[in-house]
Amino acid sequence: MQFRLASLHKNVWGGTLMVALGGGVVWQSLQYRVGSLRVMGPGYFPLVLGIILIATGVIIAIQGSLAAPRPAATEKLAPQWKAWALISLGIIAFVVLAQYFGLVPATFAVVFISALGDHGNSWRAAAVLAIAIVAVAVAVFWWGLQVQLPLFRWPPFPWLAA
Repeated sequence: MQFRLASLHKNVWGGTLMVALGGGVVWQSLQYRVGSLRVMGPGYFPLVLGIILIATGVIIAIQGSLAAPRPAATEKLAPQWKAWALISLGIIAFVVLAQYFGLVPATFAVVFISALGDHGNSWRAAAVLAIAIVAVAVAVFWWGLQVQLPLFRWPPFPWLAA
């Protein structure tokens, strides 16, 4: 049986990438003072996260290697230009709307526009998802972390209001 790299399960590749990334995080965290559990240094938390990333990557890679090899691709899938365009547009909309209108409209726009990039989502599903993510974003970023971005900004263009 001939071994081909392309026949490996995608989880093997993903797990390997996570192990490599975790290794880089661990290596970089060792450039700082790690300290101990009682007196943590600036490198302690990244070290722990890197180790967790490595362990997760190993588990995913092992799970992927135990899966049946995927069959060779018989058809070439066309690029999903609609998804690329809508996700990019969503990010641009977030940047612009956050600056002039605030966190709530910007978060709603990025999630709603990006969700429409998936052909399986309807307008209603995208709106429900956007409303849910706005609630989470307000709770986490505005209330929990107290990010200095107003929920709403009105008038959006102060120089026009005068």
